[in-house]
Amino acid sequence: MKILCVSDQVDPLVYSPRMRERFKDVDLVLSAGDLPPEYLGFITSMLNKDLVYVAGNHDLGMLEARGMARWGGSEPDADAVDTSTGAVDAGFRVRRQEGLIILGLPGSMLYNKGPNQYSEFAMSVRIGLLVPRLLFNKLFRGRAVDIVLTHASPQGIHDRDDLCHRGFACFLWLMRAFRPRWLIHGHIHLYDLADVRISKYCATTVVNAFGHWIVDTEEEP
Repeated sequence: MKILCVSDQVDPLVYSPRMRERFKDVDLVLSAGDLPPEYLGFITSMLNKDLVYVAGNHDLGMLEARGMARWGGSEPDADAVDTSTGAVDAGFRVRRQEGLIILGLPGSMLYNKGPNQYSEFAMSVRIGLLVPRLLFNKLFRGRAVDIVLTHASPQGIHDRDDLCHRGFACFLWLMRAFRPRWLIHGHIHLYDLADVRISKYCATTVVNAFGHWIVDTEEEP
C-alpha cells in the first residue's frame, strides 16, 4: 500500500492539475496538520481516496469546524468526517482505515496557551485514555497499532530547541510500549536538503511529512 503523507505546506507538486496522474498509485492519504481545509478537499476530490488527518496548532479553521480539540474516542463515527473536505478526523482516536490501525494525536507542545496545545502531562493523559483500545487490538488483532499520526514530533527526534517545536516524551513511551511500524508527524519545517526526514526508534520508523512524502508499507523501512 502506498500512502501520501502531507503536512504544514501547500506543496505545488500536490496542489497541481497533474496530481491525479502523479499520485495515481496512492491508496490512502494522511495529513499531519497545519494545512487549509481547501487543500485537503482538493486532495480528496482529485484522488478519490480516504484522507485521515490530525489538526495542527495552527489549524484554527479545522478546529472550529470540529468543535475544537476533543478528549478522545475510538470508533469511527459520522461526526469524525468533515463534510466540507471529505477528510476523516483521527484526533485522539484509534481508527481502522484500509486495513491499517491508525492512532491520531493532534496539536503541539503548550507554548502560549493557544488552542490545540498540550503540556507533556496533558498529552500523556490523553494517550492513557486510548491504552485500553490499543490493548484490545493487541489481544484480538495481533498488533496494537500500525501507524501513529501526530502533528508534533517525538522528543529528541526531528524536534527543535524552542518550546513550540519541542517533541513529546510520551510519544517515545508509546513507541516502546506498542511498537507501531510508523510514526508520521508534521510541525517541523524542512528547509535544507541535509535536514533529517526519516529516523528509527525501536521498531518504529519516524517520518517527517513536511510538504509531502510517500510511505510504501510493502517496503522495508
